[in-house]
Amino acid sequence: MKKKRLNLNVVLVEPNGPLNVGSIARLCSNFDVNELRIVSPKCDIFSLEAKKMALKGYRYIDNCKIFNSIEQAIFDCDLVIATFGRIDLSNDIECESPEDISKWISSFVEINNLGILFGREDRGLSNNELLFAHKILNIKTSQNYPSLNLSHAVSIILYELNKSSKNNDKKDLQVLDLASSKQIYESFKEIEEMLIKTGYLLEHTANSKISKFKKFLLKAKTSSHDINVLRGIVHQINWFLNNSKGK
Repeated sequence: MKKKRLNLNVVLVEPNGPLNVGSIARLCSNFDVNELRIVSPKCDIFSLEAKKMALKGYRYIDNCKIFNSIEQAIFDCDLVIATFGRIDLSNDIECESPEDISKWISSFVEINNLGILFGREDRGLSNNELLFAHKILNIKTSQNYPSLNLSHAVSIILYELNKSSKNNDKKDLQVLDLASSKQIYESFKEIEEMLIKTGYLLEHTANSKISKFKKFLLKAKTSSHDINVLRGIVHQINWFLNNSKGK
């Protein structure tokens, strides 16, 4: 069966186990992942034990890209999915199953660059880091022992996403037109600065309030065009504020 275009990038945030990194590199090879990206590794990802575990996936370790921040690692991605494995599931964090995410992804004609964010082995991704994603997925496990090894979680998710890359005969496939993580991030940096300047936000509480706006925007499935309109409005307000001082 012919596959759709789906450039998939696995992004590991601060991994601290070389064996996990090696296992994930092997999985990248199993599922034809485009690139392995690592944010601030806390272990020697180029160690012999990592490469031994990787087997034929060693090239993903040799060629992996290392970043200092999540922003740098995902800002060329059209679509970002984050994984959520913490037990303390907040009421305002909406998670979907890997199966549902896979079906959603398969509804698009193509995705040029898809990033999958995996958090730290011990504490996953923070609530603020989850806001870089368009959708959040969670793997349901036993309540008696919910903890899942990082590489095992990667294997389940890559298996499900592999299904979405299979060509689907439906004629109603849609074109991906969501605002990218980079567009949303940069827009809200400007919005935050503007609202602090006008006195609506205080610097020490700005982040938590802006996070609520981001959640609303992500839920609304805002398009690239819509975010550009919003950004244009913010630019104009900032111009006015900067040029009306002293008048």
